[in-house]
This record gives sequence, structure tokens and C-alpha cells, in this order.
Amino acid sequence: MSRARAPSVGESLKTPHSVSLKVLRLSRPSLAPQTPLPPDSSSPLGLHFSAHASRADPSGSSIRDGFGVGLAPALLLPESFGGAYVGETFACALAANNEVPSGDPREVSGLKVVAEIQTPGAAAGTWVGVGLEGEHEGEEGFEPGASRQWILRLALKEEGQHTLGVTVTYTETGAAGEARTRSFRKLYQFAATNLVGVRTKAGDLPPRAGRGRYALEAQLENLGERGVAIESVSVAPRPPFTSTSLNWDVAGDAARAPVLNPHDVYQVAFILEEGEEKKGEDEEQTPAGGKLVLGQLHIQWRGSMGDRGTLTTGWLTGRRR
Repeated sequence: MSRARAPSVGESLKTPHSVSLKVLRLSRPSLAPQTPLPPDSSSPLGLHFSAHASRADPSGSSIRDGFGVGLAPALLLPESFGGAYVGETFACALAANNEVPSGDPREVSGLKVVAEIQTPGAAAGTWVGVGLEGEHEGEEGFEPGASRQWILRLALKEEGQHTLGVTVTYTETGAAGEARTRSFRKLYQFAATNLVGVRTKAGDLPPRAGRGRYALEAQLENLGERGVAIESVSVAPRPPFTSTSLNWDVAGDAARAPVLNPHDVYQVAFILEEGEEKKGEDEEQTPAGGKLVLGQLHIQWRGSMGDRGTLTTGWLTGRRR
């Protein structure tokens, strides 16, 4: 009489995992564009569209130049991962689910989820741990059908391909009481691109009272596919410099803050003036080539759905007279 062969260790490790992992991107929806039909009173076929029918939202009450606003009343949900923008916060939800069927003698315990990120500027094979909100370590009773969730938030500072790695480790106990530690790892890729492009230029001005003065100009360009409202643009000067803004914020009127639609460009300018400096400070901050380190440009904005973004440039320099 033939007897079934006992499964090998390798075969037993290939059994389906008792825990599954789901990762969902968390981001605000966007307004859905829709091209309205223009009212045509000269159609040879007699197709006369009323002003209300020509609008994307016929229930609205405002008409501008005979056309409706090109926004539908619905919202667009983002793609599962899609892309992200440098300066904004990438967020996603992680859910670990106990997939053991009801009545199965297997038990799951000791669940642990670890998230890591690999950025474009990191050396090959280098991973950095990412903190999770909603830690469940030490909790007892991970029953069949139960789910534990975490939130991951990551401030994006580099342009390029990012890889999110999530490792799930747990202990599986069988009917006979034997326990084994099992784990699996999943990778998720997404690209970060620049939303606000910055070009700067620094030029020297005639000195005042023997102290150097510089004009710092910056060009901000919306490189994305959605509009942004610039909340503030400021310079963090490096001592002994002080900064004076020449922009809309001087009047203190927040309502005049610029809104950049896709591919729009906006110019800002600042005056940087040398102040009192300590002995030897000038030599310490002057790099080779006779250039002075003036400071850094800091930009804050909001998206159309209220999502915030920030960007800080590298150190900006000017040439000493």
C-alpha cells in the first residue's frame, strides 16, 4: 500500500501566508475638468444649445462669456500610487489582515510591520526606516478576519524614483502547537517630480555706507499639471546679511498672493545688505572664487484642494566687488 510522502521543509515554506498586506495611497482628490458645449445659434442643422445646456454643470447659475466653467461637479480620485511632487507629503495607509479561515486551527501572533524608503540620492541598497502612525506592537489577539492599520507620511525632498519597502513578520502556530516565524516583503515604486521650479540670479548693487548690497531675483514656474497658490516666498539670509522683500507681501495683503496655473511664471526679488559682522566671520563664509554665501530661498504653497508644499533651495551666492 502506497503512503503519501511527507512535505519537505521547502514545500511547507511555500504555503500561502496567513497575513496579507494592502497599501493604499492617501491624497486629496482633484477637480474634474470637463469641456462644456458652446451655445451655437448658427448651426445649419438647427441644433440650438441653450446657455444652460452648454455648461459643464447645468444646475449652476453663473455664466461667463456664454460658456460654463469647465469643471464638473464630480471629483477625480488619484491613481493607486501615481506620481508625487517634491516639497509635498507622500502619505499612504498600510493594512495587515489575518487571512486564516474561520475554524482553521492556525493562530497568528507577534505581528510586526516595518517600512523603509530608498531615495534617488541614496547609495545603492541603502534603505532608511520610516516611522508609522498607529503602532500596534504588543497588542494581543489578532483574530481571523481582523485587520491592523498604520499611516505612513514622508516629506519628499528629492526628484526621481522612490521605492517603498514594507516587511511583515509574524508567528504562525499550528494545531499541534508548533510555532514558526514567517515574513514577506513588498516593494512599491513611485516617482517624485518638481512642482515649482526655481531659477535664481544675484547681482551686486552700489554699496551703502561701505557695506555690500545685492539684488536677488528668482523666477518661480509651475511645472505641474495643476494650479498652486503661492503663500510665501522668503529669504533666510546668512549672517551678516539682512533681507528686504520687494514683493506682494510688503503690503500685507494676503489676497494678492499669486496663483500659478500650469506653466505660469512669477518673478520675485529681494535686497540683501551686509550688516555688522564679527572679526573673521567674512573669511569663514567666503568660499573659493571670491563668492559670498547670501542665504537660502524658502517657498510655501497650497494646491487647489488645500494640500501644502514647501521648498528650500541650496545656498545662494553673490560675487564680492
